Amino acid sequence: MKILLSLLKYLILTTLIIVTVLMIYLRWNYGGGKVYPDISTQPTYGQEDLELFYSHEEPIGNVAATSDTSREVRVFFTIHPESRPLKTKLMEIRGGKAFPYPDEATQEHFTTVLGLFCDQQNRLWSIDHGNHGSAPVKLTAFDLSTNKIIHEYDFPRDVAETLSFFNDLSITPDGRYAFVADVSFFGRKPSLVVYDIDTRRSRSLLDNHESVYHQNFVPVTPQKKMRFFGGIVDLLTGIDGLDISLDGQYIYYAAMGHSGLYRIPVSVAVDFDQPVEKIENAVERVSDKPLSDGIRCDHVGNVYITDIENTGIYVVEPSGKGYTLIKDERIRWADGLSLGGDHYFYLADSDIPNQMLQSKRHMKAHAPYHIFRFRPLGNL
Repeated sequence: MKILLSLLKYLILTTLIIVTVLMIYLRWNYGGGKVYPDISTQPTYGQEDLELFYSHEEPIGNVAATSDTSREVRVFFTIHPESRPLKTKLMEIRGGKAFPYPDEATQEHFTTVLGLFCDQQNRLWSIDHGNHGSAPVKLTAFDLSTNKIIHEYDFPRDVAETLSFFNDLSITPDGRYAFVADVSFFGRKPSLVVYDIDTRRSRSLLDNHESVYHQNFVPVTPQKKMRFFGGIVDLLTGIDGLDISLDGQYIYYAAMGHSGLYRIPVSVAVDFDQPVEKIENAVERVSDKPLSDGIRCDHVGNVYITDIENTGIYVVEPSGKGYTLIKDERIRWADGLSLGGDHYFYLADSDIPNQMLQSKRHMKAHAPYHIFRFRPLGNL
């Protein structure tokens, strides 16, 4: 009996030590976030300028609208992988209803598809982060005239490492290059990834550069402070949103938990022979910004940034001046943006606080989840 009691005490003590060490590790690497100051302004748009476009029973991930002004706009969205969708993961809205895109059978192609982008070559691109790099990280393109897969690429392990998190993406106007944000929440190695579609080469840029890393800011939304496990882990997120200016000159990007919007010339970023130092020297801080998720540019050089803390959209003009465009309590987490050929911005409201680490019952209780839309400045 004494031996059993001693063994039990030893097991309890060992368990306590392991738990304590784990808590210290998590707190050190993923906790201790601070609150970001509110830089939002009085919104330029009113509530009537934000239109509810579509509602869905499952949490929405990203949204993409076709950009061809000569055709009827098509709108696609992903079911957010954090909500653990069981079957359909990529959908198209047709006639006010959502259908698996391109069909049910193709859903088996995806693991954790999230980011979407419609390019000017009439292709829909998707990025699948492969369950944070534990499975292949896959870039896929669909020809929207045939709805068939026409391009697939699995990123190599030296670019898409285990614990990576490939999220937002954008394609250059000429259709040659793809840029992807590797958030790397768990791996803590955020980077900007470039892929040459023609030569099938990829490269990780700005690894852990100050412009892609968080500044220890934890988002605080009207629903909750993004803090988990009794305050041990915070949502401290690196590079997330990105977009290429419509003239193809710059790639704009930002870390969610960072105060700055940055850009780098596309010509520098796509030069695979360019040394790392020259790429880093080409980085330019454009302006301050709110804690953000998605980014999209318009036709006159304005950069639209989702404001996750203040339920809205922030705009940075070419001059660097920034201000709030939309602030609307209907938005629970302003996520991805897409500019359609009908001159509407489509906004995915992923409602991250009510899906991340939540039960299916909780998610169902907070349904539906929404896509909104609004006109760009100047109604281009």
